[in-house]
Amino acid sequence: MDLSQRPARTKGLRLAAVASSAVLLSLAAGTLPAQAAPAAPASAPAPAPAAVAERHVPRLDREALRASLDAVHEAGMYGTYSAVRDGSAHWHGAAGVADTDTRRPVRPGFQHRVGSITKSFTAVAVLQQVHAGRVDLDAPVARYLPDLVPGEQGRATTVRMLLNHTSGLGDHIAGAFPGILQDPGKALDTGRFRHWAPEDLIRIGLATPSPVPRGTYGYSNTNYLILGELLREVTGEDPERYITRHVIRKAGLRHTYFPRTARLTGPHSRMYESMYGMIDPARDYSVYDMSWAGVAGNLVSTMDDLNSFYRQLLTGRLLGPAELREMKTTVPAYEAPPGEEAVMRYGLGIYTTRMSDGRWYWGHDGAVFGAGTMALSSEDGRHQVAVGLNLMKYQRLDDNGLPQPHAVDAALIRHVEGALAGGPRPAASARTAAPALTLLPTAAEPRPLAAADPLKR
Repeated sequence: MDLSQRPARTKGLRLAAVASSAVLLSLAAGTLPAQAAPAAPASAPAPAPAAVAERHVPRLDREALRASLDAVHEAGMYGTYSAVRDGSAHWHGAAGVADTDTRRPVRPGFQHRVGSITKSFTAVAVLQQVHAGRVDLDAPVARYLPDLVPGEQGRATTVRMLLNHTSGLGDHIAGAFPGILQDPGKALDTGRFRHWAPEDLIRIGLATPSPVPRGTYGYSNTNYLILGELLREVTGEDPERYITRHVIRKAGLRHTYFPRTARLTGPHSRMYESMYGMIDPARDYSVYDMSWAGVAGNLVSTMDDLNSFYRQLLTGRLLGPAELREMKTTVPAYEAPPGEEAVMRYGLGIYTTRMSDGRWYWGHDGAVFGAGTMALSSEDGRHQVAVGLNLMKYQRLDDNGLPQPHAVDAALIRHVEGALAGGPRPAASARTAAPALTLLPTAAEPRPLAAADPLKR
């Protein structure tokens, strides 16, 4: 399809593919993001999730979880799998198909491309180096990488700004997929086996204008590719190898890895990309060279492993107290309406979001072509949900280029909120049913779980 013949939709795809909101702006809020908000001072604490544990149902309603996950599939999602934890109780479920041709069913333990959730792992690795005294969060990146990030960009951008997306640097994703606004299917097919060096992607990002000024939250995958090169510089190791040894293995994760080829090595689903109907029928991109995402989005994991990772992170098993406090120091991700609090705040590779019942949860979401993921945990790690989807950008755009609410979004919200509450949630209202998981791996993917991004996650 030649998008140049459809100006309104072309504009919409541009907004979705180049926007830099890689975080799920509160599923519960169900509103598209307003303009980016100025970053709060670095000392601003995250909102306190008061008395979360005391308000949860102390058991899992397995029948309700099963029904709510089935509802996601019945609403139009090809396949979905979920892992839920409530205290010592666990639940695993799957609904739908892993292959639309053979009708092979999805399974709860499938490996899955988790996109920007990779950023949480990369941030942990960087904060380990902060603890070791090799990295200063408030030092300019030029101190470590003067040739890679030269001039004023390197002198004015700190390590903290890279971690919390307030660097004001552009995103490389759209530039890595030329022609994606005109013919997304052709662009994605052409790039399927292209292998990128991180420095080449970083050069694209540094040359790409940012939609927000430095000091303002603006999601950019390029930030995390630079952090990968920072790890290489201070550890002397390949960043993916370092993260594997010191984060993934430290957490004891058995099914989480950076793939060495375009193929996943374990049981997995096909991963279908629709690009808001621009690719019709949706095409499988489960086999893909993910070097374009690097340590910003190349990780493969399972829903169980993600819950284990965030539980260990939030309970202080992967970072010291000082570094965990830094990680949970947040800035508003979106400008809230007058008199209201931002429903999502971004820390250092992790965010906190308020659900419709007023409780705050920590985690991240991610999206690559064909695969979407979200993982949320209570601050004490006792209440968790991780969900994977195998069809992305299934919504359609309106004349203003904004993803429209889809029945999948409302069903997904209900499942997530029911999982975190320990029991069933009421049907999603109009306020909670805004477009969820419009995750594009872009120059911008987490989006509001609603305004997600195609190329960033």
